[in-house]
Amino acid sequence: MFENFKARAETSGNTEVKRFATTNEALGFIESFLETEEVKDASGSYAVWADSPILKQFDNQAMAEKFPGLYFHVTRDLAKGAKVGITQLKWGLAETGSMAQDSTDVEQRLASALAWIHVAILPTSKIIADIPALMTKMHPKNDKYITLITGASKTADIERMLAIGVHGPERLVIVCVDDLELEGVES
Repeated sequence: MFENFKARAETSGNTEVKRFATTNEALGFIESFLETEEVKDASGSYAVWADSPILKQFDNQAMAEKFPGLYFHVTRDLAKGAKVGITQLKWGLAETGSMAQDSTDVEQRLASALAWIHVAILPTSKIIADIPALMTKMHPKNDKYITLITGASKTADIERMLAIGVHGPERLVIVCVDDLELEGVES
């Protein structure tokens, strides 16, 4: 399923998909990515990382010290001035290359929609076939605000001219992690 998901996601435009066997490898990539993107404590150059299960697996304080300008609390002002927003998604859909998330927590919405680059962390084991399969996994009692993300933001509603990054991030980086599991998420 991963290969189909990757192919579909990358054809959606301004999207790259990376796969790592371990969470440590994925975190190493994210650190390297933050260095490459020159994350620093200046508006338009910092990063926000929305609360997610993966944050329990490393020393957030040490990473924040290594990258001044990396914030682990997300506010509207921080998100709208962020270059990079990092979130963790629950599901990937192989048929469309989309990802699904319960975004009831406003931090998830802010970090994924307001930053210029969205880094989405996805457990490889949570890539499923399609939307009908997703509907068997989600329940309105637990998942109240569902977000589907397919590629970077793009629109052609103004004079049919394609514009990237108008209604959200102009670039999407999906980090699939083989050994990452989500608490409370059934397979």
